[in-house]
Amino acid sequence: MSLLQEFKAFVAKGNVVDLAVAVVLGGAFGKIVTAFVSGLIMPLVSYVLPAGDWQTFTIGKFQVGTLLGAVIDFLLIALVVFLVFVKGLAAVTKKKEESPSTKTCPRCLEQVPRAATRCKHCTSELEA
Repeated sequence: MSLLQEFKAFVAKGNVVDLAVAVVLGGAFGKIVTAFVSGLIMPLVSYVLPAGDWQTFTIGKFQVGTLLGAVIDFLLIALVVFLVFVKGLAAVTKKKEESPSTKTCPRCLEQVPRAATRCKHCTSELEA
């Protein structure tokens, strides 16, 4: 098998294509979340933080404000992603736990319908 054929087989695998799509969508979603944080959340944070451009705050030659801004951006983006994906999707996809449709006969240990009053295998009476 030639190198080109091996490469085509590798790229044609479903998981490689899925990963590429996920990276592209992740980048696009990252831009949306960044715009949400910088346009809506950070102006609200600026009411809590001291007046002025706090991102220009320095200690000597160290730009502490830039680092602080990046950390706050990261934490807020992580919070939004957590709330949307982990909690939001979990609430949407939450399935009711269904009770099993069968029960086990205590005498013969065979599975019988939950509503059965007699075991169809050993004919012993079952609890309701």
